[in-house]
Amino acid sequence: MLQGIRVVELGNFITGPLAAMMLADLGAEVIKVERPEGDPFRRGHGSTYGPAFAAYNRNKKSVVIDTATPQGRADLLALIDTADVLIDNFRPGVIEKLGLAPDALRERNPRLIQCSITGFGAKGPYRDRPAFDTVGQALSGVASFLIEPEAPESFGPTVADNATGMYAAYGVMGALVERGRTGQGRRIEVNMLESAMAFIQDAYTNYTMAGIVGSKYSRIVRSQCFAFRCADDRLIGIHLSTTEKFWRELVETLGATELLEDERFRTHQTRVGHYHLLKDLLAARFLTRPRGDWMALLEKSDVPFSPIHNVREALEDPQVLALGVAVDMHHPQMGKVTSVACPLLIDGARPLEQMQAPPMIGEHTQEVMGALALRNACSSPPPCGEG
Repeated sequence: MLQGIRVVELGNFITGPLAAMMLADLGAEVIKVERPEGDPFRRGHGSTYGPAFAAYNRNKKSVVIDTATPQGRADLLALIDTADVLIDNFRPGVIEKLGLAPDALRERNPRLIQCSITGFGAKGPYRDRPAFDTVGQALSGVASFLIEPEAPESFGPTVADNATGMYAAYGVMGALVERGRTGQGRRIEVNMLESAMAFIQDAYTNYTMAGIVGSKYSRIVRSQCFAFRCADDRLIGIHLSTTEKFWRELVETLGATELLEDERFRTHQTRVGHYHLLKDLLAARFLTRPRGDWMALLEKSDVPFSPIHNVREALEDPQVLALGVAVDMHHPQMGKVTSVACPLLIDGARPLEQMQAPPMIGEHTQEVMGALALRNACSSPPPCGEG
C-alpha cells in the first residue's frame, strides 16, 4: 500500500522505530539511520541484535552515518532529500543541531512529511526532560490505574511508548493522503504525554463528565470484568459488559441461578454497586472445577471468556495458530527471528508476508549510500556516460 514511499528514521528505542515499522509493514522503504554504535535499544539483552530491538525494527534497512561530523551531517541531509517522510524521536532542539531545522527542510523539499516525536511537546516546563515509558505512564495518569499506592511497583509491558508510536504513524499516513491531493508535506508533532492521555480517553471523560477520578477498579467494576482461579490453579477471564444475557448465561453455566433472585445483583447497576461481593461469590464457584471443565461448559454458552495465557501459551492457542499470528523471518547471519505479524489483513492477506528480519548495524550502508552517490553523480553535469 505504501510502495514507493521512502521513510528516513532517526529513531531509537520504541516510539520512532515503531512508527516507522508500521509504515514498513505497509510497504514503505524505511531507512534506519544509526550512529556507529547503533540504536541503544540493540544492547538491551547484551548483544547488538537482541529481542527488544528485533521487536520494533523489521522490514528496515540500516545505514550508519556519524552525525557528529560535518561529512556525516551532509550525508544525512542528502539522504533526507530523497525521502517522503522523516521520523525522529529526539528532544526538542536536537534536530536543529543536526542541521535539519524544519523550515529549512521544508524549503529544500516541500513534499517532505516531517514527524517529530518528543516526550512532552515543544513547549512547557518539561519540554527538555528525558522521557521513557514509565515517565509517560506516570505523568499521563495511566500508572494510577495499575500501581497500588500502598505498595508502589512498576510492572507490565510498555504502554505510553507504543501508543505514541501508533499515533505518530497515524499522523504520517494522514499527511501522505493529503499530500496526494495537494503535493505539499506537513510537519507532524506527537508527544508521549498527550498520546498516553489520549489512549485512555474514557478515564478522562469519566472525570470531566462525572467527576470520577478513577482507580484500578473503575473500569472493571462498570464493565463487569473478572479473573478467577480454577481448581487446577489455572486462570480464566470473564467480561460481561452491560449485556444482561451474558450475566444470565454465566450464572446458569455456574449453577448459581439463585443469584438471579438476589436484589443486590438484579440489574447491571446493582451488580456494579456490589462488585466485590459478587466477585467473591463467583470465585468460589470457579474453584470447584478445573479450568478445562469450565471452558467446555462456557463454550456451550455465549459468555465472553478466555483462558488467561502467558505469551508462550498464547502462541500455542488454537485460535492464534489458525490466524497465523507468529511470523518467521530469516537473517543471513543471525538466523531465524520469530515475531508477531502485522495485525492487518488487506484483501484477505497480510501485507508483506515475506517479512524481512531486522538489520544488523549498518547492514545496508553501502547499498543505500552507494546508490545515493550514483544518483547525485548522474544528476550533475556532464550527464552520466558523457564526457
